[in-house]
Formats: sequence, structure tokens, C-alpha cells
Amino acid sequence: MKITKLLILTLIISLNTIFAQQNSVIENTQNIEGSSLVLPQIQVVPIKDSKTAKNYELYIELPEDYSENKNKTYPVLYYTDAMWHLEMLSGATEFMLEDVILVGISWQKDVAEDLRQQYGAHASRFTDYSFWKKTNPNHPKLKFGQAENHLAFIRNEVIQYVDNNYRTDPDSRSYFGYSLSGAFGAYILLTQPDTFDNYILGSPLSKGLIHYLSEINTKLRAIESDKNNPLHANVYIAYGTLEKEKDEPIDEFIKLLDSRTNLGVSIQRKVIEGDHQTAFPRVAVESVAWLSSLMSHVSGYSNDVSFWDIPHLNKPFINPTPEDRKDGISVDTLLVNGTDRSAILQLSQDIFDGKHGSYDAVLISHKNKLVFESYYKKGRINLPHGQASAVKAYTSLVLGRAIQMGYLSMEDLHKPLISFLKDVDPKKFTKGAEKITLHKALTMRGGLTIDSDKWKEIEKDSVRLTGQGLVQTLLEQSGPITPESQTYLYGNFNPMLVMTVIDAVVPGTAENFIKTELLDKLGITNYKWSTHISGLPEAGWRASIMSRDMLKLGNLVLNKGKLNGEQLISAEYLAKATRDIVKPTQDWIPKDYRYGYFWYQTLFKIDDKNYDTTFAWGGGGQRVIVIEELDLTIVISGHDGEDDKIMTQISEIVIPAFVKQ
Repeated sequence: MKITKLLILTLIISLNTIFAQQNSVIENTQNIEGSSLVLPQIQVVPIKDSKTAKNYELYIELPEDYSENKNKTYPVLYYTDAMWHLEMLSGATEFMLEDVILVGISWQKDVAEDLRQQYGAHASRFTDYSFWKKTNPNHPKLKFGQAENHLAFIRNEVIQYVDNNYRTDPDSRSYFGYSLSGAFGAYILLTQPDTFDNYILGSPLSKGLIHYLSEINTKLRAIESDKNNPLHANVYIAYGTLEKEKDEPIDEFIKLLDSRTNLGVSIQRKVIEGDHQTAFPRVAVESVAWLSSLMSHVSGYSNDVSFWDIPHLNKPFINPTPEDRKDGISVDTLLVNGTDRSAILQLSQDIFDGKHGSYDAVLISHKNKLVFESYYKKGRINLPHGQASAVKAYTSLVLGRAIQMGYLSMEDLHKPLISFLKDVDPKKFTKGAEKITLHKALTMRGGLTIDSDKWKEIEKDSVRLTGQGLVQTLLEQSGPITPESQTYLYGNFNPMLVMTVIDAVVPGTAENFIKTELLDKLGITNYKWSTHISGLPEAGWRASIMSRDMLKLGNLVLNKGKLNGEQLISAEYLAKATRDIVKPTQDWIPKDYRYGYFWYQTLFKIDDKNYDTTFAWGGGGQRVIVIEELDLTIVISGHDGEDDKIMTQISEIVIPAFVKQ
């Protein structure tokens, strides 16, 4: 069956088969007798809209293993214009999304004969999918504006029938529509977004339809109230490159979605080569690939896909017995008492439900073994996640590696930073430049004071800032370095001072050193580490690594810099880096947090005892938390742009579970 479908799918795509979504019907000039092709895996189920008494059919295709796995539930992909879309979606899902139930919804079967004669078998699509009630003198027989009734039929009867008769996953319903049925999908998303979790809208809107959607949206916004429990939907919108007229209405539609306070959407917008007809096959196939990516914690995406294009998972992946992926991480089972285990599992579900912010992964390692692994929203086990300022802590480890290899010493931390740079001209430096040391820079106390507007102009001159030219320019543009200026000031200038020194003292380049002497040794190969305008690796942000690889960095700290018996990071340096050295002054940093060498430190009090905790911290919720006394490493990945308060739950639920061990 798979080979047959592959041939059909390939033929359809290669020939750019035109799916007749127009009013005209092409008649064969010659009648040839034969038999119809019967697809045995398709069940045809008659269904009546009890409110309107209209008759329809459902074309239901079950996964191949449906009868074998009696306890398994399956996501459902619903699609309208069923006769036009059945073969393409059946073929595409067979190869990219096998574990899905397909439900095609037919056109009205008992449509009036005069309408059938004039418009064809698909006459009802013009009325069922239309959300405007304006009469059209060119089509006096069509009663437009039936979308509300048809949606009620789908919600109350079609979905109810499928859920009652098949093993469906109620947390993973998807909709596919193209052309007018794509516009109908836009209407569903705007008015009843909880109908489906995922929406595929192919070539959905024309300029004339936006006015109606805008009117509907205005009325809906006026009655929105449930702001504390917002809905979320993944949306895939695609249309052809030759459909330029779609650009503006789709822009407007996305603005309508953004205006809703109780609806959050993750949108992937694609423009696919072709016109309205020829773009269809690729829209169908590529949207199914997109759909498969949100139904599994293992992504099929390539690494060049933007994090923001990754759709939310339809259900959390929560595993208290993590899989051994042969990636250098030992695994075990979450062995805490039953109450604590239940609390951690419930916390995971609550995180997925958005009760604590927007987080993508939580991993727990105990005694150097991964014992709990979970992914939510945009989290995937095999995709790098942005680290934001957690990169500063990783830069600190790179410096510790350079010290361990003898390219720097602990005494060098207190020498003038510029003494390591041979390509700078000290004569042009601001007064007191020699007061900046690695120790000062690592604790955010370099003392640079630079006008931000002026620096924005300077940043445009990449030649001037190349290599050590960055430090040259910083020390030319800064005000005098004084004891008063050398107070804690968070930012990325200090990390780049450190990276410039690393680049100056290690053989080759800092970029190669990071790869060969830290990441390669840890088995971290799937990552992105951006380049600063200076040409050096970024030191304070703009890097991405997988959550499991964050765990490797945390366990390296837990083990005092040792990896498989080798002292990878200087133990003396690491002890200093994770120590309470300075108190951060930003009001967004909790008062009990302290700062070492780009690593934070705090105490967690549990049962009248304090546990010294060190952690890397990046905006949005990136954390690598290490508690040596408990032999515990916790990794969190997130994209929470609001309060980022997950540490409350970690300190009240997760950490106490291991205190009792």
C-alpha cells in the first residue's frame, strides 16, 4: 500500500496536478466502461446535521496499527473539501504521519438538484464555508453565511461521533482547508479556536473577506473575558508565489489574531512556488511535515529552522525513565517517594498547561544520571534551544579550560586585561584602562562607561571592531575607569573582553578552541554559536544547544571540572567561578542571588537547612542548576518573556524530593 501511495504522491507533485477548485466541470468526451477504485482502508460513514437535516459523509482512514494497539490513542486530522483532498493527504500522512486518523468531511450529499446542475457536486461548499451573509445577484440561489451552522455541526456532531467511536487523542486535533475551505478554517480559528489545536490554512483569504473577519473579531474582542486561561493554536498558512494578492489580507488576518488577548498563536507562514492550483500539492505535503513536528518530542526539522517557527507540542512529553540515546549521558529512573514523584509529574503537566510561564524542557540528573526528562511547547529532544545570557556561564567554562591547559594562570586573573592583547595601542586608551582585569570583567565590574547612542553608530563599522579592535575601540570610547565606575553593571561588554583574551592566548582561534577543547570533548555537536561583529564568538548570548547538552555542562560543574577522569576545567578556577563574589544590583534579580564568574549563586532553604546552589541563567528561562551536596543537576529551557518564576516551583517541588533521598 505504501508503494502505491508513494507512486501516486510522486505523480501528483511532479505533474503539478491541478485540483479543480473552480466552478467549472470538465466532461469527458468519451465514456469508457470500467470499475471504480475502492480503497479498503477508507470507511465511508453517513452523518446527518441534526439541526439542518443536511446529509454528509465522513471518509475515515485509520492507521495501519490501529487494530493492534488497543490502548493507544491517535491524533485526528480533519479536512473539508474531502473529495479533493483525500488522496493527497492520505499519501502524505502515510509517509510522514503514520499514527493519525484522517477524517474527511464531504460536501452536502442531498443538495438541491438545481444547485447541483449549476454548481456541481460541491455546491454546498459555497454556503457552508461562507461567513458573510451578503446576497450575490449573480448567484441568487445560494444562501451564503452558513459557516456558523456548519461549524456547529462539525463541533457538536462530527467530532463527537469520531471521539465516541474511535480511540482519539482529544489534545491533538488538526484542521486542513485549502482555498475557500482554508478561509473557513480562518473563521474557525477566529471564532472557536478551541475546536482544533492545529490549523493548516492553504491559500485561505482574499482581500474582500478580511472586512467580514474584522467585523467578527471586533465583536469577539468586546466579550473576551477569560484572560487567565488563554487558548493556544499552531497555525500553518501557505499560498503560492504567484498569489501576490494574498499578501495583504494574510497580513491583516495575522494582526487580527495578535489583537486577541485570550488567544496565543504560533504561526508558520510559507510562500510556495506556484499559483493557486499548482501550489496546492506542496502545501499539502509540507504542511503534513509541519504537523508531524508538533506531534513528537523528536523533531524532523533541520537545524536551520528558526526556533520561532517551531510549533507547540500538542501534548507534553514526560518521561521519568529517560531513553539512552547513546549521547554520553547515563540514564536511570526517577526514584523518589510516591508523593514527590506525583508532584513532579503534576508540575510537568502544569508547565505544559502554561500555569507557570512558557517553558520548553525540564531535565533532572541525580548522581550523574538523567532520571527525568520532559518537553513542552517548543521543546524538542534533538533541537538546540536558545541560551540567551546562559552563554556567559559557558564562556566562563571556556576560560577555565584555557587555565587548565596552561594558557593562563589563576594569577593572570588579576593582571591588567590589556597585557594579554598585543594588537592594541594603549596610548589611545581612556585613563585607568589598566585597572580592568579578567577578575573584574568576569564579575561585571570592568568599569566601561560608553554612550549607548554613540556605540550604535560605531557598531556599524565592522572593520574597526574586528578582533582586538573591539577592545581598542571600547577603551577609546569609555569614560575613565575608576573605583566608582568599577561597580557591578550587567551587559555584554564584559563577556566580550573575556572572549578577546581567550582568543589572544589560545592557539588558533577562540572559535576552534571552544569547539575542540570544550564542546567536542563533551560530545556536543548539534549547536549554534553566533559570531560577534568583531569576528569572535559571542560571549554573552546568541548561542543554542540542546537541553541534554546543557545537562552535560551542568554535570561538568557538579564534578568539579572532571569528565571521565580527565580534569577538563581547572578545579581551582571553577571553585572561584561559582562562589559568592559580588551582589548583583539590578532590581529584576532576586535579592538573595550572588554572582561569581558569570555564574549565579544562591542558598535554598529546605527543612531548616541551606543548600548552596550555583546556576547559569539566561533570559526566557534558561537555567543549568547545580547543587553539589545533593548530587543534583537540573536543566530548564524556556521562552518566557514575562516573570520567569519557575524557580519557585523548582525550589518547592523538585529539590525537596532529592533532599529526602
